[in-house]
Amino acid sequence: MAGDDFAAQAPLMREPESARNSIDNNSFISEGQPTSPSAFIWALSVAAGISGILFGYDTGVISSTLVSIGPADLSHPLSTLDKSLITSSTSLFALIASPLAGILADRCGRKYVVLVSDVLFVVGALWQAWTVNVTGLVMGRSIIGLAVGGASLVVPLYISELSPSAFRGMLVTLSILFITGGQVVAYVLGYVLAQRAHGWRWMVGLGAMPAGFQFGLLLMLPETPRWLVKAGHEDAAREVLMKVYVSDTNTTAERVLQDIKKEIFEEESTSKLIHTHVHGDDIWPWLTQLQHRMTELLYVGGNRRGLVIACFLQGLQQLCGFNSIMYFSATIFSLLGFTSPILTSLWVAVTNFVCTLLALLIIDRVGRRAILLRSIPVMIAGLVLCSVSYHFLGLPGNDVNVLQQIQSAASSPWATFIVVSLLIFVCGYAIGVGNIAWQQSELFPLSVRSLGSGFATATNWGCNFLVGLTFLPLMEYLTPVWTFSLYALVCLVGWFLAWKIYPETKGMGLEDMRGLLRDGWGVKKSSDRPASPRLRVS
Repeated sequence: MAGDDFAAQAPLMREPESARNSIDNNSFISEGQPTSPSAFIWALSVAAGISGILFGYDTGVISSTLVSIGPADLSHPLSTLDKSLITSSTSLFALIASPLAGILADRCGRKYVVLVSDVLFVVGALWQAWTVNVTGLVMGRSIIGLAVGGASLVVPLYISELSPSAFRGMLVTLSILFITGGQVVAYVLGYVLAQRAHGWRWMVGLGAMPAGFQFGLLLMLPETPRWLVKAGHEDAAREVLMKVYVSDTNTTAERVLQDIKKEIFEEESTSKLIHTHVHGDDIWPWLTQLQHRMTELLYVGGNRRGLVIACFLQGLQQLCGFNSIMYFSATIFSLLGFTSPILTSLWVAVTNFVCTLLALLIIDRVGRRAILLRSIPVMIAGLVLCSVSYHFLGLPGNDVNVLQQIQSAASSPWATFIVVSLLIFVCGYAIGVGNIAWQQSELFPLSVRSLGSGFATATNWGCNFLVGLTFLPLMEYLTPVWTFSLYALVCLVGWFLAWKIYPETKGMGLEDMRGLLRDGWGVKKSSDRPASPRLRVS
């Protein structure tokens, strides 16, 4: 490949020898390994995880909102196109925000991006609550999209950089648990407020409250030690690490600090070489620095492979069709004739929450790869059963709008079986790809972590936008049978790619990941590690 030829011309762009040996020799450190996360880490993770509640609430509440808006509430009754635009606008602007948030997270800090996202959450929520037309609602959802795009990138990154490796998967999954919890809250409030006059305005407006609370809370919390060291604030980084690793007399914190400094030194050496070899003299320093990072991300083999894996997992998370169910579940269940479609949708949210909780408990024991390869077949089974159920629902013919056909067949017991099938799919999703894709930060070294995570998150929202925009038209013109069959096919391809390129990363320190992906996808290398490695603490 062109990237490999480029690296061959500049040998120092390959990973330093220390990074090469860290995996090959299984050089994991056991001294000072905490037996559980400290109270400080729990507090940081919970505070940052409030963004997950906002993320989940704003993706879940739109399902209830779409079936609660009355014909006279906005400028005109909502059409299928209106619903698709309202839903997909959030994803589109999250797509725009994600790479920009990655750049800001490097320049200004991880915490800064979350604070800006909180402000956007408040503005977007109030904008939606006060709008009087469809255009205004789309604009409000777009502002929410900017907030979600920034928060969905930075919160897993923030938690990942602060967590000891033995608990990193669990603590990042905690933020995903908050997302599913926010979806549950959205459906509960949707059910309570749906029958009230203008209740949908309260649904969307209440999203401002957690954002305001988190803004005040985060002002008192620190930056990540890895960003602080990179920004030249070594003493502040040491202070944070001493609060993270409280199991000994600060020797672990000092060791981790030295590892971070060593990695930054090696990355800066590589960056200087790339700068000299590719770009020449600085004209605009900030743009030149971004070019350096882009070159490191795309032309250093290990970084490029990490980007491919992260983008693949984020794309699979959306193209499997899960968020189409979250966005339109109330619409689907309304067409299927359920008396309370919002209450029925609550089962989807609760299943998602419970299975994400299960993933939180097992991810650092079973491992990311093992969970993913076992959960995707469950997703496929649920989607196939759903497709079969729609087939036997007994649609009257092809000369009538398919969504109207579904409604005419609502009394069939197959309608209940569709719900059961969707719950099976959601269970597999929540245990596996729903949370594992957000472990993306661990696939990148510090120098390109924000940028790589930004592109991966943008992939997520790009695919989310595509699914949100096309789901109802696919249901209407391709029929539900083939729509869910298409999602099942995507999952089947995703399973094969996961088996081929996704290595096991449980228990590995962030500074060790470069060696894992240095010479290939690292699948065999990760499987050859000892079953119970002495875990690194960084």
